Amino acid sequence: MTKHFFLDHLNSSGRAGVALERLEGAWELLVHCAQFEEFPPLGDIMSALLLFFPILLAWTEGTSAADDGMPFMEYLDPNRLVCLKWGFDNLKGNITFQLAVNSTGWISLGFSPSGEMYGADIVIGGVGPNGNYFNDYHAKEEVMPLLDKEQSYTLLSMMENDGQTIMTFQRAIQSCDEEDFHITAQPIKLIYAYGTSDEIKYHGPRRGTKEVNLLNYVPRTSNANATYLSVKVTNVPVPSNKTYYHCKVMKLSDLSTKHHIYQIEPEIENPDIVHHMLLYHCPPTVTTPYENPCYRGDLGDVCFGVVAAWGTGGGVYELPENAGIPIGGENKNILYRLEIHYNNPQQKAGVIDNSGLRLYYTDQLRQHDVGILNTGVLPILPVKYNIPPKAAEFHTYGLCNTSYFSQLVSPMPDLQVFAVLLHTHLAGRKVRVGHFRKGKQIDFLGLNENYNFEMQQTVNLGSIKTVMEGDEIIVECTYNTEDRTGPTKIGLSTFDEMCLAFLYYYPAISVTSCLSQPNTTLLSPTDYQSSDLNDHAEYEEMLKNLPQIQFISDAKKRPLVYTNAFIRDMMESPTIKCEPKNAANELCPSWIANIGGILLSLLWMIV
Repeated sequence: MTKHFFLDHLNSSGRAGVALERLEGAWELLVHCAQFEEFPPLGDIMSALLLFFPILLAWTEGTSAADDGMPFMEYLDPNRLVCLKWGFDNLKGNITFQLAVNSTGWISLGFSPSGEMYGADIVIGGVGPNGNYFNDYHAKEEVMPLLDKEQSYTLLSMMENDGQTIMTFQRAIQSCDEEDFHITAQPIKLIYAYGTSDEIKYHGPRRGTKEVNLLNYVPRTSNANATYLSVKVTNVPVPSNKTYYHCKVMKLSDLSTKHHIYQIEPEIENPDIVHHMLLYHCPPTVTTPYENPCYRGDLGDVCFGVVAAWGTGGGVYELPENAGIPIGGENKNILYRLEIHYNNPQQKAGVIDNSGLRLYYTDQLRQHDVGILNTGVLPILPVKYNIPPKAAEFHTYGLCNTSYFSQLVSPMPDLQVFAVLLHTHLAGRKVRVGHFRKGKQIDFLGLNENYNFEMQQTVNLGSIKTVMEGDEIIVECTYNTEDRTGPTKIGLSTFDEMCLAFLYYYPAISVTSCLSQPNTTLLSPTDYQSSDLNDHAEYEEMLKNLPQIQFISDAKKRPLVYTNAFIRDMMESPTIKCEPKNAANELCPSWIANIGGILLSLLWMIV
């Protein structure tokens, strides 16, 4: 009994289609795996499979382009033309992808360190006039990618249906190929592109980027009857300045009982100039709504309790199902400040904006109240701090020592950190958030070695990180200023720099910000001159060794200032440990080395 028995019956039943193609592949896999001693004889396998043949025919009757066998799904583009599904069994096994694109030309998916084509690991495939094509590539420049020497991706199926191309393929999660991207439990920048024909050439506008955590994916809730608050500015005339901050202080709602915000969605009218948005809650001293340019000495300038945050390139963020941001109830009368930073390098005139945030909320309270802690370098420095020009790498540090939180919070609970939003401006290249306990680093609370100014997304950490009283949080930002001729200051403008990490945690406490700056008043004029010279390492080390001035504040805007704290050395970033597999049997895991496992494996591949 051979595969031809099944193929002939599938053909005679008129149900061959993709099942025929998949059975061919399944048979080849079966023959390959049968060479190993732990596999039973092929005759026994085929006899058992014959019992399932009527079921196979019934299943192939309903086979369609949509394969719901993969548990995770994300649209990669705002128009829902590019859909990615994926699934995996374990972190050391294989991961399977299905890319569906509304096009009958070539389609591609890439894994990128920065969200750009440069350095990306890419697969390209399609259904051509002479059959399917599919290959593994890598990009060294913003040009046609290069074919990998080792083809690490396996095509499972390729089809066109109703103007859509659907490509299903598989790879090892832990790849030892230097030309492949290493998939980890951290968020990954996925890139896609497609053409209108099977000639692989420049894609034009048919491309995009989205950051997704493939191995720790948290799907968003879909609810047609969801209620939300629209927190927006109205008909704001954006001046033709390169940088403009607009603030609107307002009351959000009259919710008499406590509710939870569970999803934050940006509403961007002018994506080319809206750089970031922050929603703060105000202390009780702010009682009058108003709308003005920010930071002109208005009372609302003291509103700094972060409720929601969004940065350019970011999308919808949904909180974990056991946590929500509290709103309403005893705090129903407090005011909030929406801050929008407009980045207008072309100095466009006549722009009117109505951007803001949509806050989805529920009266079904979740287990934990969420707080957002602002950490890093104080963005408005009362003292001089310069980042030198012509620096390939220059590091800046901010410190938060939680030992002082008990001055404002008693008792001080353990904080469970579950997500982070990292933020710098144009010169930022890397951001690392170190977690220290008893003077030693124990973990990272955030890590992005390929920071992209255009891709600022709140991301889940994948595992809960516990911050205990007395722990220290150090935020390190790495800048590249090789294209600048003068020093860069810490400040609000896009052409200034920032170094911030917004930590999402529960249970919420009253502390809202914990920032620092080096005490540069201890430097001499000669020391400052070194920032304009080429000895960047010496100047950086000088700043790092200065005592830090810490600024801690809470929801009532009670300030605490502490001096004489110091930056500790951070550990090296974790690297990927490659564990080479036996190439002969890497597609034959032990769970299919029995008849039951083989049957399930074959039927899954076929159906």
